Amino acid sequence: MDPEQQLINERLAKIDEMRKNKINPYPYSFDKKDNADELQEKFKILKPEEKASKTAQTAGRVMSIRNMGAIAFMHIQDSTGKIQLYFSKEILKDKMDSLRYFDMGDFIGAKGKVFRTKRGELSIEVIEFEMLSKAIRPMPEKFHGIADPEIKYRKRYLDLATDPEVKKVFVLRSKIVSAVREFLESKGFAEVEIPLLQPIYGGGKAKPFMTKINAWDMNMYLSISPELYLKRCIAGGFEGVYTICKNFRNEGVDKTHNPEFTMMECYWAYRDYNDMMVLTEELYEFVCKKVLGTTDVKYGDKTLNFRKPWQRISMVDAIKKYSNIDIREMKDKELQMLILDYKIKYEGSYNRGRAIEAIFDQLISEKLIQPTFITDHPKESTCLCKQKRDDAEHIERFEPYAMGWELGNAYSELNDPVVQKKLFEEQAEAGRGGDEEAHPMDNDFVTAMEHGMPPMGGLGLGIDRMAMLLTGAETIRDVILFPTMKPEKK
Repeated sequence: MDPEQQLINERLAKIDEMRKNKINPYPYSFDKKDNADELQEKFKILKPEEKASKTAQTAGRVMSIRNMGAIAFMHIQDSTGKIQLYFSKEILKDKMDSLRYFDMGDFIGAKGKVFRTKRGELSIEVIEFEMLSKAIRPMPEKFHGIADPEIKYRKRYLDLATDPEVKKVFVLRSKIVSAVREFLESKGFAEVEIPLLQPIYGGGKAKPFMTKINAWDMNMYLSISPELYLKRCIAGGFEGVYTICKNFRNEGVDKTHNPEFTMMECYWAYRDYNDMMVLTEELYEFVCKKVLGTTDVKYGDKTLNFRKPWQRISMVDAIKKYSNIDIREMKDKELQMLILDYKIKYEGSYNRGRAIEAIFDQLISEKLIQPTFITDHPKESTCLCKQKRDDAEHIERFEPYAMGWELGNAYSELNDPVVQKKLFEEQAEAGRGGDEEAHPMDNDFVTAMEHGMPPMGGLGLGIDRMAMLLTGAETIRDVILFPTMKPEKK
């Protein structure tokens, strides 16, 4: 018989025996009054073999058991840390026999006096205990954490249970999101919700996921961006709105990309992309200080400084600075040869602006280690942004970078409905020509603009990548509790 199945059978037999003896292996609740870390802190002054008058009542998962008959020791772990339980037949009498039902992975509730052992370990001398949940399957061996990334991501509950450092990452991520909210609300932004199921996808260049409403026999799309709905809020009278939501893009998966990811996106009336750069700097600085206590963030062997101001450089100037290629001086044929010489991935018919963007993405972006704003992108890169003042070939767009990753995207938002409609029509035509990432026509959004939409700045920041930077995670899967995975092969 499979060794694991043998252990499962043994545990199932224990459950049967417990029920025959009128012991519920899955009770409804337990009055947990004390956390492990609180007890460790409160009684750190106890000396070896000293007992407190305090009676503690705690609960957690059994991480180890040493049962020597007359006495037994058990380490349990809750959401805050570990503590040792001490069982004595002299105190528990016949109740001591119930310890035979316990295995590693079970949940136990216990009550007793706090003391420190001769060896100096804070413990609870148990006077009452009960099974709270009997685990049928054994936990990973020795609780040393899970090395196989496939198991880590597919069975995150085991990863969390066996490696406290993993749980710390997600506690920190939660604090990051809370800090982002705190910062934006201090600036007067209102949090709003947008539909994730949309009749027309929009707000970015991406291939969408499609689904269907059976009741209406109608195709729908999972949101690739909240942008167009947030702008409708500004048209309706809000002056500052934001959302923290899921986006879905039917694209590749790598260390910084997951098909389902979390974005913070905000829009601010009467502002432009210069204001949004300042907002981005201030937000990152606030979150770093709030969560880490410093703006100097260690990532691998690098120390990133998120203190404002960040470096600001246009896309074409960045190409010249980091590769010594002066795009401004190059004709189209030279640009096309450059793409061939450097084996730059480029799809579709040639377009100068898109070619410059591809050159930057594949030659330059990875060199941007310290926080940097790449500004003034080619006009072809998006149809939702205003033309740069006194420069018809570029738009007022920036992307923040650090560690070679794009951290977000921001514009001086286009609010001219006539221009917007024309640009949407061009994109829709590109879509009909086979461009799966082209922006579709959204007539309702244009109608909203025609009713009047104030000038505004918009900003989107990736929460997952922010979490990666601030936790030191090597891959986006390490900061998403349940990342998208291929089906397991049987």
